[in-house]
This record gives sequence, structure tokens and C-alpha cells, in this order.
Amino acid sequence: MTRPGFDAARCIVVKVGSSLLQSGPAVIDAIADDIASLAGQGKRVVLVSSGAVALGRPRLGLGGGSLTLEQKQAAAAAGQPVLVGEWERAFARHGRATAQALLTLDVTESRRHWLNARATLNTLLDLGAIPVVNENDTVATDEIRYGDNDRLAARVAQLVGADLLVLLSDIEGLFDRDPRTHPDARLVAEIERIDASIHAMAGGANALTGVGTGGMRSKILAAEIAAASGCATAIGPGAAPEPVLRLQQTDCGSWFHPTGSAGSARAAWIAGAHSPNGEIRIDAGAALALQAGKSLLPVGAIAVEGHFERGDAVRITGPDGTAIARGVSGYDASDARRICGCQTGEIEALLGYRRAAALVHADDIVLAKAGGPAQRDV
Repeated sequence: MTRPGFDAARCIVVKVGSSLLQSGPAVIDAIADDIASLAGQGKRVVLVSSGAVALGRPRLGLGGGSLTLEQKQAAAAAGQPVLVGEWERAFARHGRATAQALLTLDVTESRRHWLNARATLNTLLDLGAIPVVNENDTVATDEIRYGDNDRLAARVAQLVGADLLVLLSDIEGLFDRDPRTHPDARLVAEIERIDASIHAMAGGANALTGVGTGGMRSKILAAEIAAASGCATAIGPGAAPEPVLRLQQTDCGSWFHPTGSAGSARAAWIAGAHSPNGEIRIDAGAALALQAGKSLLPVGAIAVEGHFERGDAVRITGPDGTAIARGVSGYDASDARRICGCQTGEIEALLGYRRAAALVHADDIVLAKAGGPAQRDV
């Protein structure tokens, strides 16, 4: 049987893990063949590829073992041209142009940067190119860590409005127990909703690979981000024949069904923001207003913390510091502090201008849910 969600997907993001890049040109060619086939069907496909650090290590004589941050950044700089060259070669066989796009998590956390990146990727797709996205590890610091590109792939899926996120690695999919230690572990083919039991199955990072930094846990978190914006996620082995196309079959890989809708992408971006740049603490009356679907007015704010600019995601907390919501600030931090607690009619006198009546508009607010991203990170 086939998965209808795969056939119906109009925009697909395919993420390739570092371990696969070590398998040789045949694996890369097979993945490119599938992506080119999907593009030939009129589907828009973005490739998120890890591997720059892994490919750069031998070029610089960096053997096995752990690397310092500076060595990782150097390896990324040496490996990124090799990585892009491999994908360029593989897609040239199909007459498909590729285009490199290097992102860091801060790009997907700033709404303005988010919109700019989305416009660039959509233009490349309109022109028939295959965008090859990777983290800019040469300048990244804390982004080079466990689960980075799985999360990045989910954010790219949100960014381009993808219907399907495909995570290719050296594993078949999600098992009910760790197959490395439990030979009788069973593959979980269909996941309707990600809950505590699914997170428990994921376990920790795959320390045995020695190449990638992620593992099943990071993939589950990525699937959770994608699901909130109406995007399904498929996890499967990238070294299998037809690694992407085979996931169309119900007996291959693990399929995570979306829980949100494509129209909720903006809300998903706000709720899933990796690290909000600041916090607005509000009084009890404002908290009730937000729960009723109202905007956050300056009069309801009692404190502004951190550094953020207009358009950045911020935490919104109650008088006791409890997470209430996340939102996109209508003012930068310095101006927000100046109008904190004032009446709307006083904004222009205090700032010399008035951009908006609300600190955070109701359309830009996502209420926290128990266990959800907006509450776990604050």
C-alpha cells in the first residue's frame, strides 16, 4: 500500500545525515536520482545536507576523536566546497542546477531574516533549482551540537511551507526499543501523534555512529516541529535503494502524521522559536486578556528583559514568571521598556512616534500549552 500523504505532497524537504555522506558517491547519486524524479513530477524539493565537518576532517588531516570548536569550524570550511561539489555533480546528471544556502538557527529565529530566507528559497524553487541548505558551521558556535540539522530541516520545512519532511539517516525508522541493544525491537510505521511514549522510544543520541551528532531523539523533535505546521515527516535509511521514493510505501520507514495545518505556519514559528531573545512580564489583568485572545497592550506590561528588535520572538510571562505565551514584538527592547506600563495614548509622546497600539498583537501571540515548546524552553 502507498501513503496518500506522500503522493499529495507538493513541497518536500529532504535531510541527509553526515553518516550517509561517508558511504560514497553511489548513495549520493541514489538520493539525487529520487529528488530529481520528484522535481520532474512538478514537486518543489529542498535538500538539507549535513556532512561539511565530516568531509573536511580528512582534508585537514584531522583524524578520529573529538575536535575543538575551532577545529570543527575549520573542518566545515574545508568540507563545505566538497559537499556542494558532490551534490552539484549528482544533480548535473539530471540537468538540475543546485544552489548553496548556508543558514544558522538565528536566521530562522528572526522573523525578518525568516522572511528573507523564505523569499530566496522560493525564488530558487521557482527557477527549477535544487537548494542545498546546510548550517553555516564555519561561523556557528553553539549551533554545532546535538540535533542541529534535524531541527534546521524542520525549520526549513516550515519556512517553505513543505507538506513533507524526509529525514534520511543510517536507521530504518523509529523502533519501539533501541534495536542496537534489543534485536526483537519492532519498527513503528505510523505515528498519529507524538506524545511521551514516542519520546521515550527515541532514547538518546546515536553515539555509535561516530559521525553524525543527532540520533532518533533529534528526529522526533524535528517531526514535532514540522507536525505543528501541517507537515508530515518520514524517517528512513538513506543507503537503501530508492531511499526517498520507497517511503511512499506503508511498509517502509516511519511516518509521522501532521497535527496542525499549513495555515498555522506563523503560529508554529512563534511557538517553536529556538531561543526567544527577550521576555515581557505582564500583570494578572493582561494575562487574562491574552487568554481571551486579546493583544498585549503596554499598560499590561510590568517589566521588559533581554535584548530584542521589532519582529523578534519574545517570551510572555505572568507576574510570577510562569510562561503564558510567546509572541512577535511590535517594538524593540529599548522602546518597549520606555512604554512599559503606559497607556496607548501616551506612546507617541514617550517615543516621538507610534508604530502600533500593542506591544504584541493578538495575531502574533501563541499561548503556552503544558509540555509544548512555548513552555518547555522558558
